[in-house]
Amino acid sequence: MTAKKGKNIVLGVTASIAIYKSCELIRRLKECGFEVKVVMSSRAEELIRPVVFSSLSGNKVYRAGLFGDADKWEIEHISLAQGADLILIAPATANIIAKLSAGICDDLLTCTVCATKAPVLIAPAMNEGMYNNKVTQGNIEKLKSCGYKFIAPRRGVLACGKSGVGCLAEIEDIVQEAKRFL
Repeated sequence: MTAKKGKNIVLGVTASIAIYKSCELIRRLKECGFEVKVVMSSRAEELIRPVVFSSLSGNKVYRAGLFGDADKWEIEHISLAQGADLILIAPATANIIAKLSAGICDDLLTCTVCATKAPVLIAPAMNEGMYNNKVTQGNIEKLKSCGYKFIAPRRGVLACGKSGVGCLAEIEDIVQEAKRFL
C-alpha cells in the first residue's frame, strides 16, 4: 500500500525517552510521500532540539506556545488542525493522554487536537506501571470511545532497565497504521 502524495500529517511529539524514534518515524513518513509538520510539547524540547525535526521534516517545527510570531497573523492551532489529514502523536506520554481525555487545551498540541476533524492516532510510550495504571487505561478507553485510535506499545526493555509493556510500537507498524488512515 502506498501513500497518496500531498497528505498532511501533524506529528505530535511528547517527552518520552522514545522521542529519538520520532526521527526515524519522520524519515519513513517522508519516504511514503507524506508532508510532516511536527508539534513539540515543551518538555519534549528538553530531550531533543527542534532543529533536528525541522531538518528531517523540511518544515518549521511548531513549539508548545499558543502564540506565533508577532509579525505574522496565523492562528497556528487552527491552521494545523484544518490542514491535517491525520494527527499522529508518537511518542505519547501518560500526561498527553490524560490531558486529551480531560479536554485540557493548554498548549499548541492539545489545542490542535481539540480543533481538528482529522483522525487522531496515538502511540503510547511510557513505563509499564504508568501504562497499566487504572487511570491511564481509563483515559485510553475514554479517548477510544470518542473515536481516537491507538497503536499499542510493545514489550521490551524500558528506560528504567526492566522489561515490560510500554515501548513505542515499531516504527514500521506506526507507518502502516498511518497509511491505513490515509
